Amino acid sequence: MSGWERSAISIATFLPLVGAVVIAFVPKEKERAVRSLGILFTGAALAVAVAIAIGFDYGSGGGLQFELDTRWIPVIGARYHVGIDGISLPLYVLTFLLSFLCAVYTWRFVPEPGKTKAFLALQLLLETGMAGTFIAFDLVLFFIFWELVLVPMYFLIGIWGSANREYAAIKFFLYTLFGSVFMLLGFLGMYFRADPHTFDILKLQAVGSSGGFSHTFQLVAFAGVFLGFAIKVPMWPFHTWLPDAHTEAPTVGSVLLAGILLKMGTYGFVRIALPVLPYAAQKYAPWIGLLAAIAIVYAALACLAQRDLKRLIAFSSVGHMGFVMLGIATLTPIGINAAIFGMVAHGLITGMLFFCVGSVYDRYHTRQIADLGGGLMQKLPYLGGVFAFVAIASLGLPGLAGFWGEVMALLSSYNPAGVLNTGLFRGFMVAGGVGTVLTAGYFLWMLQRVNMGTVPEKWKEAALPDVLAVEWVSWVPLLIGIVALGVFPRIVFGVTDGAVRGLMHLFGG
Repeated sequence: MSGWERSAISIATFLPLVGAVVIAFVPKEKERAVRSLGILFTGAALAVAVAIAIGFDYGSGGGLQFELDTRWIPVIGARYHVGIDGISLPLYVLTFLLSFLCAVYTWRFVPEPGKTKAFLALQLLLETGMAGTFIAFDLVLFFIFWELVLVPMYFLIGIWGSANREYAAIKFFLYTLFGSVFMLLGFLGMYFRADPHTFDILKLQAVGSSGGFSHTFQLVAFAGVFLGFAIKVPMWPFHTWLPDAHTEAPTVGSVLLAGILLKMGTYGFVRIALPVLPYAAQKYAPWIGLLAAIAIVYAALACLAQRDLKRLIAFSSVGHMGFVMLGIATLTPIGINAAIFGMVAHGLITGMLFFCVGSVYDRYHTRQIADLGGGLMQKLPYLGGVFAFVAIASLGLPGLAGFWGEVMALLSSYNPAGVLNTGLFRGFMVAGGVGTVLTAGYFLWMLQRVNMGTVPEKWKEAALPDVLAVEWVSWVPLLIGIVALGVFPRIVFGVTDGAVRGLMHLFGG
């Protein structure tokens, strides 16, 4: 293995952290230089991630690539073990893409001039934490990256958020920290039960697949890691922090929260909970499927009751992540592939939706659907058109990215793993089907109230700019991705399938 292959993912992951340090030493009055540095470092990290994707061996059958495993904290046996496979690669590249587009968006849209330096430094620190979670193959390293995202997101919401930002930031922090405590206890249990003791995820997977953990231990440990991952997803009924955090967060914070942070929880299920604790995964899968089915229907009904445009999009994320968790609960290669595809599609689509809502708020200074009054397509035809396109993608129109993750999650529910109750999961499939109809209903109703109709009198004479150049630069890659994944789903499935099948042989996949 060449030096480039051993260090590539470390370079990409820590470049944003270096950028945050560099920005910290730039005088705060030099805002243009700060914004340029933010774009430079996120762009450089994205370039390295793209180079990794180009150099990735897609015919390897799902093994770990660009791997680096070296001494780190020998006193507790923790190692700096990083690598990438077909499961983590799409999420890893998505992290850098969204972070770069957010940095570009910040060139024009800064929540509070004069604090650009702190805002971008926190955004870059957040990027390192998110990216590191997807490449860590040591539980201690995974936990550090996992926890690293809490601090910058807390300040992004608490300082640059809306009116109730302090409440939303504290709620986000306490919920996720509470879950992390139980997740850490589960990790420690795995370490002490493994013989020899190890934090290495691949070695723990071997222990779990060979029956090295007792059934009772698996059930207890799974409960701990389930709580940590479920809160981050967030699964119903652990979701209540999400609408508040999304509603109060600045636009960039909402994009990264929806696009990447939520995927850390679902990724944790696929990477750690299922393969390390396979017996417990089989026992908990029906309950996970039940909570996912409830989330799909509940979130759609909640969206129908929302008056705040951003809060509606936030609740839609609960439903879409319900489809992801339903796919995971089936314990089949089709379901896991659908889940990963759903994560990527949700990152593109919902990230784009929050960009659109942020731009609407920047012009109208309100997110209340009643105050907007309709007529967006007449007043701002390009912004209204993009918003309508992305909303339709989110409701799962065939030919766009939102379709494949949902339909394949439902397909996998019809024929789950042989160890599961087929009739029960077909009931979940029916609930998911009802959820798709309700999802179409609330998105189309929202578009009718925001986009259609005539422009209200109070907005007719207002000089509101349509989509600006910096917005097009930030949005076009996401719009292209939404179409590309809808037309060519193999872009993701061709990457993930080998690694997923290697992981899911434990359940007869």
